[in-house]
Amino acid sequence: MNLKNKIAVVTGAAQGIGRVIALCLAENGADVVVSDIIEDSLQEVAREIEKNGRAALAVKMNVSVLSECEDLIKQALDRFGRIDILVNNAGITRDTVLLRMKEAQWDQVMQVNLKGTFNCTKAVVRSMFKQKYGRIINISSVTGAMGNAGQANYSASKAAVMGFTKSIAREYAHCGITVNAVAPGFIKTAMTDAIPDKDREAMIAQIPAKRLGTPEDVANTVCFLASDVSSYITGQVIHINGGLYT
Repeated sequence: MNLKNKIAVVTGAAQGIGRVIALCLAENGADVVVSDIIEDSLQEVAREIEKNGRAALAVKMNVSVLSECEDLIKQALDRFGRIDILVNNAGITRDTVLLRMKEAQWDQVMQVNLKGTFNCTKAVVRSMFKQKYGRIINISSVTGAMGNAGQANYSASKAAVMGFTKSIAREYAHCGITVNAVAPGFIKTAMTDAIPDKDREAMIAQIPAKRLGTPEDVANTVCFLASDVSSYITGQVIHINGGLYT
């Protein structure tokens, strides 16, 4: 997974899975532009990348605003001259059952998870088209394939990301751009750590592998899809869930 001299952009990179993805890309040789709305944590990730010998640029921005996505890509191009890899990782949840779900909760999740993926992809694809090369990896979720009670908004947004991925892959395969999605299952993060032990054990019991995934499980797959060894893989959804959904 040699990414030496590649330039990557990662959204939602200030914490959790996005942070680990950004660091994994850097460890494999890429210079990384990290973006998020959480500025302090974002700067810490950039400094960690630089400590490991790669260049980093931190950009505070909101993926739900197209003009901010366009500015993110412009800053990346101004700094590095090209963008080889885009990881659309930024995402939010606003969980509740449908009868209690407010319109704003639906709209917020769609704006970040789905529109944010559209915005960043639209902003970057012209430069990738011109250079006849690109790797776009969208972070979906197992819930986009199997659904989850209390997450109608989140599941719908992540299912839509899968469809978006397949369509854009077909549009740009002819010019050296691959577009794939990664769909994590239950991953060990600060959010799952906060779940009561009894509930977490019930969650793990559903997984044939009998453990939660790690952010590194996701990041390693992203790095594979970002590399040239995956050049004939496009339009695919790679499930990382320990057998929870097959």
